[in-house]
Amino acid sequence: MANKTNLKYDLEERTAVFGERVMDFAKLITQNPITVPLITQFVKSGTSIGANYCEADSAESRKDFGHKIGICKKESKETRYWLRMIAKAEPTLQQQARLLWKEANELLLIFSAIINKTRANSKG
Repeated sequence: MANKTNLKYDLEERTAVFGERVMDFAKLITQNPITVPLITQFVKSGTSIGANYCEADSAESRKDFGHKIGICKKESKETRYWLRMIAKAEPTLQQQARLLWKEANELLLIFSAIINKTRANSKG
């Protein structure tokens, strides 16, 4: 198995682990009329990051790759939003939400950098 340092740079593994953490965290949230829709949206966006990255990794063209990475970026940003709403609805989970928000933000920055580099490479 790869060491921890290499896993940080293996986006397929990193996004899968993030999706698993999203599911584990969602199970901790008390279900009520406010949190149920938040949980659903959070799990959808948080787990789709990895699925879309897998699709990007198998893209059929540069355009397809850019589109899929763009979806990864969008879903990362959306996941941050849902974490903010969950932290407000469930104050006892704010610290755990903050840790997940940080990882979602790092993924957002990574996907933004990939998009910028892809665009720069296609121009030159």
